[in-house]
Amino acid sequence: MLEIHFQGTDVLRLFGVVSALLSICAFLPYLRDMWTGHTRPQRASWLIWSVLGSIALASQVYEGAMQSLWFATMQVVGTVTVLALSVRWGRGVFFSKLDLYVLAASGVGLVLWALTDTAVYALAITISISLMGGCVTALKAYRDPGSETLTMWFMSCIAAWFAILSVGGTDWVLLAYPIYLFVLNGVIVLAIMLGRAVQQAPAMPHAPQMFPAE
Repeated sequence: MLEIHFQGTDVLRLFGVVSALLSICAFLPYLRDMWTGHTRPQRASWLIWSVLGSIALASQVYEGAMQSLWFATMQVVGTVTVLALSVRWGRGVFFSKLDLYVLAASGVGLVLWALTDTAVYALAITISISLMGGCVTALKAYRDPGSETLTMWFMSCIAAWFAILSVGGTDWVLLAYPIYLFVLNGVIVLAIMLGRAVQQAPAMPHAPQMFPAE
């Protein structure tokens, strides 16, 4: 079981600021690679993440998050920026049937939030659906590792870890979003590395025939 007990407010604030700075720095190489054409973000994924990230940020504010808000805010800012630029430098379509289903499910989460006066439902639906966008990008990263920026995902993974530390306790509502992003970013990093390894592996030579063909 995860046990985190930091008492010093200054230490928690430091973790929060570090997570935010790492998030900002993580997006810079990604934006650079988009500009040069080396990275082609999946539009559907970033649309999903922009909407759901905004809902997650609102739920964190509602549930009383403090230092971890630095990370959540920078994630939303960076995600929306990539989404806007993906109109020009991305690939895939916007507002497919899947996107509409995602937005509808997000609306259900917001309704449950309003009816129950708790953001847990909205956050749970947000994280669950975000996994769909994550799977799309992870699969693309494995099949075409050159289309993603490894540095961005790695730094985002570290930023999420500092955001986890900045919560300063075991409030699972506040920990859920940074833990999810820590795992998601780590999976995408792994997908990129595995994809590169597969591409760089030498082709297996054909086995010689033991008996000549008659």
